[in-house]
Amino acid sequence: MNGERTVIMKQITTYTDKKVLVLGLAKSGVNAAKLLKRLGAQVTVSDVKPLADNQDARDLQAAGFTVITGEQTADLLDAGYDLMVKNPGITYDVPAVKRAQELKLPIISEMELASEVAEAELVAVTGSNGKTTTTTMIQKMLAHDRQAGKSVYAGNIGIPASKVAQEVSADDTLVLEVSSFMLVGTTEFHPHIAVLTNVFSNHLDYHKTRANYVAAKMKITANQTAEDYFVINYDTQEWRDLSKLTAAQVVPFSRQDVTEDGAYEKDGDLYFKGEKIMPASEIKVPGDHNVENALAAIAVAKIKGVSTAAIVAVLRSFGGVRHRTQFVLEAEGRQYYNDSKATDMEATEMALKGFKAPVVLLAGGLDRGYTFEKMIPSFKEHVKAIILFGQTAKLLEDTAKQAGIKTIKMTENVETAVPLAYDLSDEGDIILLSPANASWDQYPNFETRGDLFIKAVEQLTGQQEEK
Repeated sequence: MNGERTVIMKQITTYTDKKVLVLGLAKSGVNAAKLLKRLGAQVTVSDVKPLADNQDARDLQAAGFTVITGEQTADLLDAGYDLMVKNPGITYDVPAVKRAQELKLPIISEMELASEVAEAELVAVTGSNGKTTTTTMIQKMLAHDRQAGKSVYAGNIGIPASKVAQEVSADDTLVLEVSSFMLVGTTEFHPHIAVLTNVFSNHLDYHKTRANYVAAKMKITANQTAEDYFVINYDTQEWRDLSKLTAAQVVPFSRQDVTEDGAYEKDGDLYFKGEKIMPASEIKVPGDHNVENALAAIAVAKIKGVSTAAIVAVLRSFGGVRHRTQFVLEAEGRQYYNDSKATDMEATEMALKGFKAPVVLLAGGLDRGYTFEKMIPSFKEHVKAIILFGQTAKLLEDTAKQAGIKTIKMTENVETAVPLAYDLSDEGDIILLSPANASWDQYPNFETRGDLFIKAVEQLTGQQEEK
């Protein structure tokens, strides 16, 4: 088998002998190209990164693909294609994409392609916030005590859907995290269960208007029928109005107890249609936003017949998605959390609100030209001590002083911040990395920053992170 996984996808003929242009590589583009070739298409790939610095492009070229690198200008379309598969991150303003639209060339996303070949039942999750955590909770609930098949996740969570779709059977469930960028490029996408965690005003540089952004999100349910389910947050009137735009069976969830027709929180407990599931305080990941994520996951799990015991077991043990208010470990009465994904003020404010115990906060990073006065209320309420590093350390120091924080320390980086945090903490405290800034002044990405934090915690405590 040479270590390769078994291919069990639907054998469709849609792309046989079709000339397809894959625009943009990275994981999704590479796997889309390989899948299209397997489906009999004549595939050309285009990526802006020069060939000399582009290992993905060189690998595809060696495998027999036609590869074009450099600027994606309109004349790229002169070769004549039947279809474009566009990387979700590429905007519709790119000349090659605009030209494809003028030619009325179909433009789809890798997600659409994956959904066409997957034998497994599809559960899809979108929303402005909470997608990754909700997707992971659902996957774990559907996997717990499962008798037949498996539950796997893919998509915007960092695993190419077009790869996983080739490996799942009709006994399996494929849980997909889908972004608005991915959904724009869908026409036939049809999950059996669709989840909308919430909708705020995000990515307007890409979508141009909020209406366009909301419309992109709602494509998750566009092809659903009365045999399907649409799980949606009911905590604003706008979202309740959106629920009227689907043909699917609506299963609402609410942290504000505005409905009892689905999953909801009432008097500190989580319920599903009148059945008490568990106290909200027993969810291992902290914060009101994670209560909402848990309610969405509970709704999906109950639709699929998962037992209450399995749901509770997952929510009591799931320590969070890596780098997203992730519980690392507890040592000497102190709990360590890695929230390196918090690359803006709002994310750090949300993390702080999730804790009732005093917080020793580790923060700082790339200077993007703004100040942090907005964080004064959350600093006042939650932070007992703060340790700062990176380009914004001085700006955050000024904010911490305005918030009345008495203990403020400056240090070199995340690694040196960890032992300082221990020294400033007491039993019962939370030690939280939640930088409120991007990582690029010191680290290549937020993942590296979070991994180094965890390594430093492990070295300090002599324990391993909880998995």
